[in-house]
Amino acid sequence: MGIQQKLFDDYDYDIVDEFITHFSIMTYQMENLIIYLAKKEQYKENIEELFRIAHNIKSAAGFLKIEPILKLATLLEEVLEEAREIEGPANDDFIDWLLAIKDQFDKYKDDLENDAEEFSDLDTNIIKIPTNLEKN
Repeated sequence: MGIQQKLFDDYDYDIVDEFITHFSIMTYQMENLIIYLAKKEQYKENIEELFRIAHNIKSAAGFLKIEPILKLATLLEEVLEEAREIEGPANDDFIDWLLAIKDQFDKYKDDLENDAEEFSDLDTNIIKIPTNLEKN
């Protein structure tokens, strides 16, 4: 039994289907938000929207007990909380790290949609959280 089928067995079909749909939409939106963090005039607005996306993913994944997505969204939300305190723009290391997170979410989305037996392994670059987020 794959990931998606287990979710359908454990939860109402509509709830799972809605999660997968919204997860797909939110991960799609992330890329442009991340790229434009390099522009000071868009930094604050984009960091707030990314934080909202991370929080929504975390909440929904927590409700459905989807641990890999929950853990990654929690990590992302914590780093974005710190990023909300700076003026921006973001430096290249932070942008690359965020893009790695987005790519990992895409893998998880594909795992769900394809009813994979288990989630894809975590990209090891994600554990290398940048210590400096702002461009000097």
